[in-house]
Amino acid sequence: MKYGFSKITNYNFEQAIEKVTEELKLEGFGILTTIDVKETLKKKINVDFKKYTILGACNPPLAHKALQAEEELGLLLPCNVIIYEKDGNSIVSIFDPMVMAQIIENPGMQSVAEQVKEKLLRVLERI
Repeated sequence: MKYGFSKITNYNFEQAIEKVTEELKLEGFGILTTIDVKETLKKKINVDFKKYTILGACNPPLAHKALQAEEELGLLLPCNVIIYEKDGNSIVSIFDPMVMAQIIENPGMQSVAEQVKEKLLRVLERI
């Protein structure tokens, strides 16, 4: 099952995080959480891992609309965007909100998921 969209960028890892954050902001998203997976795994279980960051992105008006339609939706929020290094490249991947709409099977979620998807795909296109 495909559950996201990815793009190899021309940015180094740190630049990719900055660019994604900027582009998300242009689409009305803020970053609620930033998880440095490499640092966390080193600290918690003393293993080395590639550069890998999870950004928890939220568009408050759309999140509010979605939560009004489905109050248990918080189990699937925020929208995760990941940036990681692979073979010398920085890759950005975004979660496909349409998967969320399929899981929930609530007709009120369809239009919200479509709006979020459009915004996230614009972010991916611009990086």
